[in-house]
Amino acid sequence: MADSKSISMRDDIAQRLRNVRVLMLDVDGVLTDGRIVMNDRGEELKFFDVRDGHGIKMLIRHGIEVIFVTGREAPVVEHRAKDLGVKEVYQKVWDKLKVFEEILKDKGLAGDQVAFVGDDIVDVPVLRRVGFAVAVRDAQHEVKNVAHYITKKRGGRGAVREVCEMILKAQGYWAGIEKKYDFY
Repeated sequence: MADSKSISMRDDIAQRLRNVRVLMLDVDGVLTDGRIVMNDRGEELKFFDVRDGHGIKMLIRHGIEVIFVTGREAPVVEHRAKDLGVKEVYQKVWDKLKVFEEILKDKGLAGDQVAFVGDDIVDVPVLRRVGFAVAVRDAQHEVKNVAHYITKKRGGRGAVREVCEMILKAQGYWAGIEKKYDFY
């Protein structure tokens, strides 16, 4: 989806964002830039953007739940989730749609109450079912084709913060955040 299409859908996007109660995030390529760094002991390192983290914390403070769902497994993901206050983390997930459906059932949600940010073809089945489907700027073409919105920022470089701010603004929380930090 081209940015111009996103602009023409502004009212539709705002309505979709107002319904969001849960933000689901892929990890590699969304919360990180997709690179995997391993040290000599085989331990995996990931680089996370501090602004993405602050966006997640602001969402959680305003009652929007955040869930990580990733195909890989790395202890650093659990550490990052704990640091941010993310209570649900699903790792080594081969079928993200199945996890998505379990989350809906467990929380009594409809698909349109969930936003999902993805970057690769394994994310497409979930993106087709959520109320607000987001592809990061550097996502695969197939992902962009099913997204309601394509971020201006790349994965691991502020894309998640961009989505968090959109949700907060659409739900009327941003003015209070501006006031708290005395923007003006």
